[in-house]
Amino acid sequence: MAYRYLGNTGIKISVLSYGNWLTSDQNNDDSQNLVTECLKKCYDMGVNYFDTAEMYASGAAESQFGIALKALNAPRKNLVISTKLIRVGTGPNDIGLSRKRIIEGTRASLKRLQLEYVDIIFAHRPDYSTPMEEIVRGFSWLIDNGLALYWGTSEWTAVKFEEAC
Repeated sequence: MAYRYLGNTGIKISVLSYGNWLTSDQNNDDSQNLVTECLKKCYDMGVNYFDTAEMYASGAAESQFGIALKALNAPRKNLVISTKLIRVGTGPNDIGLSRKRIIEGTRASLKRLQLEYVDIIFAHRPDYSTPMEEIVRGFSWLIDNGLALYWGTSEWTAVKFEEAC
């Protein structure tokens, strides 16, 4: 497996990664077995970067991923794990990137993943309703409190990214 640096972090990640959305569309034993088998095969082939999101299968993807990680029993230091936040549930505060939502969403993700922290937490989609300062403060809080090591964005425009910087 070839590895490349993740930006300027110094972390090396595999050029191929494992994402479990499509293998977690059913919440049953067959689906769990498939997730566990896929994760193990990827790890055995040198994949060290694994990605999921809270909204995949309404949280079931993270839960299945957490079970598969436990079954893999690989040293945590050998894995780079990311998840993404934007929406889970139908309540008024179950969507978006307010600081409250970021912190509570991350804690819920970590519980489903059975992890103490993720290496990277992503803002899965832009949130045009929440002030950027609130978003940045929320993600910075995660890092300052050890729930994530880095944060990133997914599907943000260059303008939104520039505003966050």
